[in-house]
Amino acid sequence: MTAVIDPQAALDTELLRDNAHLIGGEWVPAASGETIEVLNPANREVLGRVPRGTAEDVDAAVRAAERALPAWRDLNATARAGLLFRWAELIDEHAAVLDQLESRDVGRPHWGPPPMAGQVRFIAGQADKVQGVSLPTYTPDVVGFTLREPYGVVGAIIPWNAPGPMFVTEVAAAIAAGNTIVIKPAEDAPLAPLALARLAMDAGIPAGVVNVVTGYGSEAGAAIPSHPGIRRVGFTGSPVTGATVMEACARNLIPLHLELGGKSPQVVFPDADLSVAAPAIASGITLNTGQICAAGSRVVVLRSVHQEVVERLAQAMERISVGPWHQPVNMGPLINGRQHERVMGYIEAGRSEGADVVVGGGVPRGAEYGDGFFVSPTLFDNVSPDMTIAREEIFGPVLSVIPVDDEAEAIAVANGVDYGLVASVWTEDVGTAVRMSRALQAGQVGINNALGAGVIGGPFGGYKNSGFGRTMGADSVLEWTQVKTVSMRGATRPGN
Repeated sequence: MTAVIDPQAALDTELLRDNAHLIGGEWVPAASGETIEVLNPANREVLGRVPRGTAEDVDAAVRAAERALPAWRDLNATARAGLLFRWAELIDEHAAVLDQLESRDVGRPHWGPPPMAGQVRFIAGQADKVQGVSLPTYTPDVVGFTLREPYGVVGAIIPWNAPGPMFVTEVAAAIAAGNTIVIKPAEDAPLAPLALARLAMDAGIPAGVVNVVTGYGSEAGAAIPSHPGIRRVGFTGSPVTGATVMEACARNLIPLHLELGGKSPQVVFPDADLSVAAPAIASGITLNTGQICAAGSRVVVLRSVHQEVVERLAQAMERISVGPWHQPVNMGPLINGRQHERVMGYIEAGRSEGADVVVGGGVPRGAEYGDGFFVSPTLFDNVSPDMTIAREEIFGPVLSVIPVDDEAEAIAVANGVDYGLVASVWTEDVGTAVRMSRALQAGQVGINNALGAGVIGGPFGGYKNSGFGRTMGADSVLEWTQVKTVSMRGATRPGN
């Protein structure tokens, strides 16, 4: 929970300009002059306006990035790292404002210290650790080695659920490697990314290295992977949109990484410490109103502790308070009307397919909820693995309990969906933990934690339909480089 905060304070900041995105170091409107209203999801009030960018704006941003590329690429890596460290310092100095901007934009209450400065520092530390290798040769007069070089102008598209952390994850790694970037934040939550871009400029990162184009996904977003000047792309979002981005990249023969969501299992064994597990699972599914790709939305529980787990989860979820982000609550609204309709549709599907509603299942009532996109934390019991709510990503505070008979069935159920992003195992037995860590098809496995958290620099990415490629780890900068092999024979001197 957080204390009551002045809801206007975050908007009264020099870090933002109304109706302006960043192209070539200039804060400019869309070429068309059109704008998009950014709404407060707690009451639908207009927070501000951002440019409705299109392919024309993306083209201008790519041209600016191309002009900035030679000097930035040729700047030594330690100097680039120094600018990133300065960016992190400024993020720290403005941490409270950035956190409140994102809270207001997304609708979430305060999570704790914002992670962005730490993320940038970690990546900055990798900038001058990008190394090639020496290669064996057939004759002693030849030297062979590899170089890692930036792709050039790269692009990224990020979603609305954690815009600040996702912005720095993509931007910091890309520019640390010597690329310049064009990035499009989600139209629902662009304020924190725009503020972070301003701080990057204030840190001394040259004009044109970081370009931010706001707009709709079908317009500005689609123009990034389709642009012939973009040489690599990072995308986080839905599998449907990810496939479209991948198709566009394929047409231009450029690589990409995709992070496409999850349907993460929480596997609970009889020896689990339920006093820790139940509150953590409830907090994990309601954090950011369940709008987290890593959210553990399926509780796969052994039957011997099934009833106790349900009772403890019900108690924990009933304690989750709901309200506007600036109030002392645990959970805010969903991001917009489309998402609200989507989540309520899944809740109705759970009911109609025979699952039992234990907690929630509706919309909270009261004057404090106004016109906001609120939904109650919802717990379903006796969910079968073939139900819609057990297979599809809901992206809301909806938790499904699936009872199983043994470890083998738990593994089959946990792996029996299209996704493979995060999985958690709750047990005090080391052998069980080892077996499950190997058996679960997921990019991250947490033992006795709900979101696979607690590791600094852990590579993040998915198996199966959760995507491919990794961010956040020690190799995150390497992901934005390409390898060149060099073979060098010395000139033969006369008489030799």
